Amino acid sequence: MDKAALVADPDGAARAGAGGSFAGLRAYGRALAQTPRRLARRACAATAPGEEMSRVRARSGARMARALRWWDLVGLGLGGMVGAGVFVTTGRAARLYAGPGVVVSYAIAGLCALLSAFCYTEFAVDMPVAGGAFSYLRVTFGEFAAFLTGANLIMEYVLSNAAVARSFTAYLGTAVGVDAPSKWRIPVPGLPEGFNQVDLVAVGVILLVSVCICYSTKESSLVNLVLTVVHVAFILFVIAMGFKHGDARNLSRPADPSRSPGGFFPRGAAGVFDGAAAVYLSYIGYDAVSTMAEEVEHPARDIPAGVSGSVAAVTALYCLMAASMSMLLPYDAIDPEAPFSGAFKGKTGMAWVSNVIGAGASLGILTSLMVAMLGQARYLCVIGRSGVMPAWLARVHPGTATPVNASAFLGLLTAALALFTELDVLLDLVSIGTLFVFYMVANAVVFRRYAGDGDGRRRAWPALAFLGAFSLIALAFTLVWQLAPAAAAGGARTGLLAACAALAVATVAAFQALVPQARAPGLWGVPGMPWVPAASVFLNVFLLGSLDRPSYVRFGFFSAAAVLVYVLYSVHASHDAEESGGGALDCGGGGAAKVQDDEGCKV
Repeated sequence: MDKAALVADPDGAARAGAGGSFAGLRAYGRALAQTPRRLARRACAATAPGEEMSRVRARSGARMARALRWWDLVGLGLGGMVGAGVFVTTGRAARLYAGPGVVVSYAIAGLCALLSAFCYTEFAVDMPVAGGAFSYLRVTFGEFAAFLTGANLIMEYVLSNAAVARSFTAYLGTAVGVDAPSKWRIPVPGLPEGFNQVDLVAVGVILLVSVCICYSTKESSLVNLVLTVVHVAFILFVIAMGFKHGDARNLSRPADPSRSPGGFFPRGAAGVFDGAAAVYLSYIGYDAVSTMAEEVEHPARDIPAGVSGSVAAVTALYCLMAASMSMLLPYDAIDPEAPFSGAFKGKTGMAWVSNVIGAGASLGILTSLMVAMLGQARYLCVIGRSGVMPAWLARVHPGTATPVNASAFLGLLTAALALFTELDVLLDLVSIGTLFVFYMVANAVVFRRYAGDGDGRRRAWPALAFLGAFSLIALAFTLVWQLAPAAAAGGARTGLLAACAALAVATVAAFQALVPQARAPGLWGVPGMPWVPAASVFLNVFLLGSLDRPSYVRFGFFSAAAVLVYVLYSVHASHDAEESGGGALDCGGGGAAKVQDDEGCKV
């Protein structure tokens, strides 16, 4: 136990032994009176990586089985990223923004995703635990930043999984020739619009996946791998049909030249980058692979290959899909809501291909749902380990070696949302939460390299100053891009954008020259430090700037609710966990917490 903490809070040990801050109303009242002091102690308290892998992990009881290899991770990455949404996203980006240049938009978005994936990979190799971004931020920026990020992650996973499950009903209907998903949903009179269609198919799919991931991670990975192979085969079939029945002239010729500009880049560079922002969310899913790090047999070898390999493979697949669709129809004739199905229905004797697309999309929904539900359970498990949420969520079942409690709890919550809530209501919050997490992880990898870990941390302020200044420059670039008129007189807009970009480059170069790194990665590190994570920060800020105002309002309300939960519950729960020793493993003092727990983990 921390003796200094007992001096600051002499009743801490007694409260811990008697049930802690939540033993009764009087105990909770005393805890609330200590809130400012506990916030000062806990909010920025960063744990050591060794502690995350030893004492904190021991709070789960049984260990998760290390049974995954790089091909499992590639399959999970493909399954998580290549969902049904790509069929719609491609058409929308081509019609509204990039035209045939959507191929380049996907390549740019893939590069951005790879930069973020590198940041995740450095943390996952160095600290192979199941917490993903939550654990990475907890050892870097402290408990509060990790909790706020973890709350947004859980929100993003639960809402997106519920939305994906409801879309399964629609795509399954397309596969069997039932165009209206309402035929498979039960209307409930009296409920508000958007919450009055009961979807039992979506609930059944979520519960089935929940049972599967509770049973075994390895078997779940095998099921995902089989479904992903079949799904990719469907996509390759659609791509081949597009190339076979398409016309290369559609890559530069609009259907209505009097209303739509021609060429491969009809709206220039601006259209290509706006298209990249629109399609970037198609790459979301690789972050879930990092949560499987605790179950990887050879983390240093398998995680880089699994994460980067899946992003590269998906980028190639998406570019081929975009090229195929752009050849099928002129970009201004594409139906943004059903680009592939609409294109084939318009061709004589090819309407059956839309049924194939529906079948392939249904498989894509199952794989993306399985990977996301694997990821969300591991996030919540590690959040429970940290003490900021109830400890029963952290338990790993000794028989299945999976976080059964977290999996079952989130499965039921997701099913409850999917039962009533429409797709559009659910998706409004998803994009901003995910991009916020990517932004935070990119900042964290720079800060940890240049400020060090735990008690050995130094040069924190130069790293924080750089990250703050660079984020402001990225924000200035984004505001000019979004708000300045495209045809500003005298090229003022172009000049401002060039000035912001030059200042960003100069800031990174000055930081690299003046501030030495405080630590070197042990097994695998982000190449080109600090340029690669800085580019990821810049691009994530830019993409955040492309979202609409209501998204920020909802994100603000949800983040405020998360802060309230932290102040009223989590800071006191983590204080009690720290005071009571925090777990089943006796670390034998502060130094033992830094010992790397490598049992069963091969390099």
